[in-house]
Amino acid sequence: MVSLTRSVLFCLVLLGWTAAAAADGIVVEHPWSRASAAATGAIFLSISNSGGADRLIGASSPAAAEVQLHVSEADGDIMRMRRVDGVDIPAHGAVVFQPGGYHLMLIGLKEPLKAGTTVAVTLDFAKAGKIAVTAAVEKPGAPHGGSH
Repeated sequence: MVSLTRSVLFCLVLLGWTAAAAADGIVVEHPWSRASAAATGAIFLSISNSGGADRLIGASSPAAAEVQLHVSEADGDIMRMRRVDGVDIPAHGAVVFQPGGYHLMLIGLKEPLKAGTTVAVTLDFAKAGKIAVTAAVEKPGAPHGGSH
């Protein structure tokens, strides 16, 4: 049984279906990114919270010089992206980081993001602390984490 459980977990990690739980009920699911030849990239994911309110206050990755929290918003007919200092995770609620909304901006990538690989990222929450996840890198233009 232990062998089967490890095999299933390994397969889920390879597919980018990683989920990590921490104190205060925070669960991070389906982290993914798009392949990018540029020096920047983005990571998308879902954060659910079965406990009290928390706040995502930062992130880091060995794949990039810096990871910033960003949001894309419509300004008339123009989409604008801006950095935010944190993202509130409501008590017994969820926040989805997706194209056109919140995302983790990878700045100064050490190498291009290639489809079929993964990117390690550590999220930093005000109450739950640090949660490490692995994002699956999808093909360019993937609308929402194609292998999920």
